[in-house]
Amino acid sequence: MTAIPHNEMKPMKQKDIRADRLFNVFIGIMVAVVLLITLYPIYLVIICSFSEPALVTSGQVTLYPRGLTLVGYNAVFQNRELIHSFFNSVVYTVVGTVLSLVVTMGAAFTLSRKFPGKKLISFVFAFTMFFNGGLIPTFLTIRDVGLYDKPWVCILMGCVSVWNVMLARTYITSTIPEALYEAADLDGASQIQYFFRIVVPLSGTIIAVLSVYYGVAKWNDYWTGLIYIQTRSFLPLQTILKEILASLEASRELLMSMVSDTAQQDAELLNRAQIAKYCIIVVSTAPAVVLYLCMQKFFVKGVMIGSIKG
Repeated sequence: MTAIPHNEMKPMKQKDIRADRLFNVFIGIMVAVVLLITLYPIYLVIICSFSEPALVTSGQVTLYPRGLTLVGYNAVFQNRELIHSFFNSVVYTVVGTVLSLVVTMGAAFTLSRKFPGKKLISFVFAFTMFFNGGLIPTFLTIRDVGLYDKPWVCILMGCVSVWNVMLARTYITSTIPEALYEAADLDGASQIQYFFRIVVPLSGTIIAVLSVYYGVAKWNDYWTGLIYIQTRSFLPLQTILKEILASLEASRELLMSMVSDTAQQDAELLNRAQIAKYCIIVVSTAPAVVLYLCMQKFFVKGVMIGSIKG
């Protein structure tokens, strides 16, 4: 065999290093652009919530807050309905997430075992991912079972996500070895004991990931309160926020058609309401952001479940 001279390999090596550097620079620029596009709207909402209402509505607040004020936050925290709906959302999210985790992990563990009719049950689960009863049949069902205009409807609606069940099942089958079940079975452990003493303690990663999925979905759910709740004291925060945004848009269109001193005073009040809108968005989004940041370390492992074999 003929040896390749060292000086003939060096230019190719330098060329590869230069290409890698250019590629890294390109990736860095693309990441920076994506971050700017993603984070700027969030940053704009935050600085607008602390700025003077007239400056915000006139479009003068773009890069930093101007005319620092807390008038919007004062209006938010003085609104008892908003505060009450905020605590409603906290209760719905916490209770609903815990219930969803119990049902999801139980279903995932069941589907990970071998039993007669497993393929049929798995098909029924998967079928619901593509087809549902529709709004009217669902509304009639909720009314007939006595959940209409009840707080429990905000907890039970969307209690189980089939995708999350499949995700948890994949985690159990690919992470927890079957030898553990065989050893527990030899020791006389029942299925329930095996689930609570072995599967649940070893499933901390997927439980954390599912907590974020269910928690964010519950917190952001405004549709359930809009359709199935009439009593205002039961409404979640997101439904109240949706009503406020709709009323502000209607008020803006009305004021644009009016020219009078009263209209000018109403426009000033509307400007303050617009700032309160930004403050409400910040307050309502903060819990979901905090939950995600607390669980972020589990996401890298959790979202890659089943992608690598062996």
